[in-house]
Amino acid sequence: MLLSFYPGPAKVYPQVSQYMQEAMQEGILSLNHRSPAFMSLCEATIENCREKLAIPANYTLFFTSSATECWEIIAQSFLQEGDSVLHYYRGAFGEKWADYTEKLCSYASKQVRIFRHEDATSLPTNPTLACFTPNETSNGTAINDSALRKLIKGISPAFVACDVTSSLGGVQLPFKLGDIWFASVQKCLGLPAGMAVCMMSPRAVKRAYEIGEKAHYNSLTNILDNIQKFQTPYTPNILGIYLLNKVMQQVAPIAEIDAMIRRRAKDWYAFLAQYKKYSTHGNFTRSPTVLCVESKPAKIQHLKTEMQNRHIVLGNGYGKGKDNSFRIANFPAITEEEIAICKANLANLLVSE
Repeated sequence: MLLSFYPGPAKVYPQVSQYMQEAMQEGILSLNHRSPAFMSLCEATIENCREKLAIPANYTLFFTSSATECWEIIAQSFLQEGDSVLHYYRGAFGEKWADYTEKLCSYASKQVRIFRHEDATSLPTNPTLACFTPNETSNGTAINDSALRKLIKGISPAFVACDVTSSLGGVQLPFKLGDIWFASVQKCLGLPAGMAVCMMSPRAVKRAYEIGEKAHYNSLTNILDNIQKFQTPYTPNILGIYLLNKVMQQVAPIAEIDAMIRRRAKDWYAFLAQYKKYSTHGNFTRSPTVLCVESKPAKIQHLKTEMQNRHIVLGNGYGKGKDNSFRIANFPAITEEEIAICKANLANLLVSE
């Protein structure tokens, strides 16, 4: 059996196989997305997500195809002429989000100003929107809740958007700190790729309607109008919604999962610290859900190959760290037994170097 520690698409919960068979048997795959049956499924999924993930009752929850689509929706439907957008990031995915915002808002009619936190000399004092990637999948860095709170306080009353693709379902999120939170489902939620969940605060919903952008099939106003009826503006990933609903029924409340993930992360970092030729980030910037381990490229390649030969898949490095790092997913669907097997094999290889 192949054990996957790849950080996305990642290991799905084993129960998903059974849920997919049930979906076929129950006719879920043939549902009309305007039917009462689909609306009932959509409503149940939203409520189960709200309960298990501790999402505030007044936040609107809806579904998109991916977190990347959420980048696009925010750029086209949440920004208007004269706005300024600050992107705060520590890795490749946060940087890509900034790149897409810049491309989508580059038209003369928009005149939206894009700023990046690395250019400290020209940052706006009061941006319209601040975009964060609190848990960076590409390099295993994170912004803890305390630091995020301080950053947000410094730019208040800006709207705040957070890409939490490597966090949602794995750690408890401080939803009330931000206005737009979104994540693809193929990481901590333990589901197949092809869908994302987005949550919006009441003031973000109000702004979307004030702007009233309606030029796209996935315009926020179209999405928000439809989700009030537990529908979507286009034919959705009905199987994905069904699987999310089933997984939300199965998993523990997020506070319990958070405690487990952080305990596992502490153990992982202590384990890796034994091997001085490999390094991880400092304590205050380490991600609890995606561990990034750095060393010389030859060592990294040898280790990944040997682990693959033992039927264990480690995540490749990404972006600037492609050649000199590997990544380890610390997601809820991965079992304690699988972690023990991975550590035993890593220890065997690292000691023999």
